[in-house]
Amino acid sequence: MKKILLIEDNESILKGLKYSLEQEEFEVEIAKNFKTANEKASSNKYNLIILDITLPDGNGFDLCKNIKQNTKIPIIFLTAKDEEQDVVKGFDLGADDYVIKPFRTRELISRINNILRRYEKENIKINTLQAGNIVVDLDASRVYINKQEVVFTALEYKILVLLFSNIGKTMTRDNILDKIWDYAGNFVNDNTLTVYVKRIRTKLGENDVIKTIKGIGYRVDK
Repeated sequence: MKKILLIEDNESILKGLKYSLEQEEFEVEIAKNFKTANEKASSNKYNLIILDITLPDGNGFDLCKNIKQNTKIPIIFLTAKDEEQDVVKGFDLGADDYVIKPFRTRELISRINNILRRYEKENIKINTLQAGNIVVDLDASRVYINKQEVVFTALEYKILVLLFSNIGKTMTRDNILDKIWDYAGNFVNDNTLTVYVKRIRTKLGENDVIKTIKGIGYRVDK
């Protein structure tokens, strides 16, 4: 079941739209203010977000910017702000659609379905691994942090892919050494592995998602 985060503080719109979306077999969660919405969106568990611009404790434009910097979740603005400059700003921030109130529910649902279909096709084409703000493009053998490419050596990249391919699982040091032996073409000992992991962490910087499991190995969590 597709999951939608509906960010809106108008009770009548909330009730009516939530009901209509659930009738279409969407799972709907609600956030009525900036703070709650920002916390929920950071979980990256939604297929789509519907976002009002005017919120009681913040601005929907700022929220959209935050979400797009940290996730790939599609966003539809649903707002009464119909000035051209607002519409342009919404799209410039990465919104996938901009719907002006009052709106036709069936049309909105059609737009939602079209966006979800497009994202599904794109996800099939793009072979990536992701943890936090780090994306590994397997097809291009490139690593991006906050959408900026960071260059890794061949062996650093191999270790990073190995950890990202086993997110949530602890990879023992022996297991990692076994996997990279043939690739390196020569002996990689335990101390060398420590040095390489340290170099990887330096390049990841504040985005380092590699956890050391003392006496065992390493793990990357989603």
